[in-house]
Amino acid sequence: MDLALGEARKAEAAGEVPVGAIIVSGGAVIGRGFNQPISTTDPTAHAEIIGLREAARHQRNYRLSNAVMYCTVEPCMMCAGAMMHARIVRLVFGTPDPKAGSAGSIYNVLTDPRLNHRVDVISGIREDECAALLRDFFAHRRG
Repeated sequence: MDLALGEARKAEAAGEVPVGAIIVSGGAVIGRGFNQPISTTDPTAHAEIIGLREAARHQRNYRLSNAVMYCTVEPCMMCAGAMMHARIVRLVFGTPDPKAGSAGSIYNVLTDPRLNHRVDVISGIREDECAALLRDFFAHRRG
């Protein structure tokens, strides 16, 4: 989670919502990302999506069936869907997202038995630290 928090701080420094993601397979980091939708004018440039793209290039495969994603914030529906399609085995995230969370808060895309793949979800890892990044970012923006 340290590395994911580092990625989130990169997003914050760039004026983006501070969310970071790391993807690990076989004990090695194969993908990383931080939020960049504002700077790239790309609504899909969430930390998780950027990390998945990098990991898929690294593995030369869009299936990441032995990979674990660490993310500072609970993923949205788009990111949860992408994780499911990539066959991520486990998601570890810091703080829930009560407005858009799709790993248990609003929706539960990753463990829905109607879908053909399920992702093991672990939440609350360094939750206070991850939540503080978001809270401080938005407090500063509101000025």
